[in-house]
Amino acid sequence: MAASAPTLEYKPGDSIYFEDDTLHLLDQTALPSLIVYLEPTTPAEVIDAMKRLAVRGAMAIGIAGAYGVLLGALGARGRGAEGVTAASREAIVSIGASRPTARNLFWALERMERALGEGASAGDDASALIERLHAKADEVALDTIETNRKLVESGQEVISEGKGILTHCNSGPLAALRYGTAVGVLMEAHRLGKGIHVYVDETRPLLQGSRLTAWELGNAGVPYTLITDGAAAFLMQQGRIDAVITGADRIAANGDFANKIGTYGVAVLAHVHGIPFYVAAPGSTVDLECPSGSDIVIEERDPGEVRNCGGQPTAPRAAPVYNPAFDVTPAQYVQAILTERGVLRPPFAESLKVFQVS
Repeated sequence: MAASAPTLEYKPGDSIYFEDDTLHLLDQTALPSLIVYLEPTTPAEVIDAMKRLAVRGAMAIGIAGAYGVLLGALGARGRGAEGVTAASREAIVSIGASRPTARNLFWALERMERALGEGASAGDDASALIERLHAKADEVALDTIETNRKLVESGQEVISEGKGILTHCNSGPLAALRYGTAVGVLMEAHRLGKGIHVYVDETRPLLQGSRLTAWELGNAGVPYTLITDGAAAFLMQQGRIDAVITGADRIAANGDFANKIGTYGVAVLAHVHGIPFYVAAPGSTVDLECPSGSDIVIEERDPGEVRNCGGQPTAPRAAPVYNPAFDVTPAQYVQAILTERGVLRPPFAESLKVFQVS
């Protein structure tokens, strides 16, 4: 029963936690200057936080999405089990439409939908159904923590001592919970005394690398150097970069993957320079129903993100803009995918089957 399920307990520094019927989301748009927690009370407010990237990162939005469904249920608790079910399903649909690229969001929402079905089969009243949904949202968060813990451990297989490693965007605890993926692997390598040095792409247009990854690495004591996106090729040419590791928002069945815009270019550069390129992501990011990268829906964002930086205009107000949030990197450029099931290598159409549901 839901009542016996483990619950997520807050730890200092958690970017997401649910306590006393209140959802707390660390506002990533305020970093690195301020640490501010939002307290959304409705699914619509969770969606707003997702869309403006107050909460971001594939796994973090999955967790926030699950708790957003719970908020919808809590808002309908006076309307009986039918009202709670209707409100929860409405939240699942609207939250799912908010960020179409990341697979983890849909993985989480599918779990919440199953919890609703289990509640109906068990004849839950409104209170029992809400309790079941709360337990399922906690389960989403706890599973994310545990799979990421295993991932950062297995990822050490590819991290050699004394190497320079480039990462793009942010894939640390902020983008997940407690461990993260690619940046989590690098933090663990530092903790193990491997003497690595991390090069951090600033990640235009919203600077997740400079605002978030640099902040996380600095707090963890990991030696790093911040570079502009355009400097990566030159550092590779100079021999400073020995490997590249990034996260992913969706991995197709053939190993193609979507990640923050600019990842594809970094992968091509690494290939040209003979530098191994690794992807770190849990099974919840893998979409075996998606045959290839060409089938991944790419979110396009507000042109204002490109015309402005830090609240200041950096382009003519009417400048035409194309602002895809993600790009797709073909599997041919990927040396391995680091997962909680170990390091998966080509052919990915076979190795990714470890996540096939029997």
